[in-house]
Amino acid sequence: MNRSLYLEHDGKVLLVDLDGEGPRKAVMGRVGEISLRLPTEAEVRSMGIEWNERRINRIKFGENYHEVVYALPKIVWPENWTWKDKLISDGCVDPLARECVYRSMHRVVSKVILVNQRDEVVLAKVKRGFFTGHWTLPGGFVDYAEHPLEGAVREVMEELGVDVDISEDDIVQIAERIFTSEGIQFLSFTYKCNVEKELSFTPKPDEIEEVRWFTMEEALSRAASLFDVEALRALE
Repeated sequence: MNRSLYLEHDGKVLLVDLDGEGPRKAVMGRVGEISLRLPTEAEVRSMGIEWNERRINRIKFGENYHEVVYALPKIVWPENWTWKDKLISDGCVDPLARECVYRSMHRVVSKVILVNQRDEVVLAKVKRGFFTGHWTLPGGFVDYAEHPLEGAVREVMEELGVDVDISEDDIVQIAERIFTSEGIQFLSFTYKCNVEKELSFTPKPDEIEEVRWFTMEEALSRAASLFDVEALRALE
């Protein structure tokens, strides 16, 4: 298995040329033959750079697996390193390096805990996606240029047909997780909405199979997402 080192500092990444010499800089929007790549650990040591390892990701391209060590370099400022924004659009940078930048970006999700006067909470049984056939809090991915609060309101309306009134003061939990060796990082925002009246749900037909109120104990036993379980426990 090939093994590379991904060093990032203040938005800059260390690249080398095909001979392992560096640092080298990417050029935004460039098209051409592959000429830049991530360094190996030995190549970085030869530059006199030390690092603190954060995690190891295993990335599959076709039938081949690549092991990438994500680490923080022990340097003051990477003067001649390349900005990750330029790296990702440079066609002369090895696809593995560009994929590593993609993996380093947070996937942001936003959820809402609807609580009625009986202290019951709403869960929705989903029909598609990772949690197909399981119960989750209403919510989903935050869109580009959208605040997590806005995303939460939009997702509840889309999934349940209900307009919720929440503010930033209603935040219950902000949580972060990397669940697999592929290294995709999720950032989850969960808000609480107190419901003072009976709600009439209109589940999104292609996404939500069923919507139901549960006691807190029942919700904790049925919720499939670790983020959901942690947020519900934060209310206990």
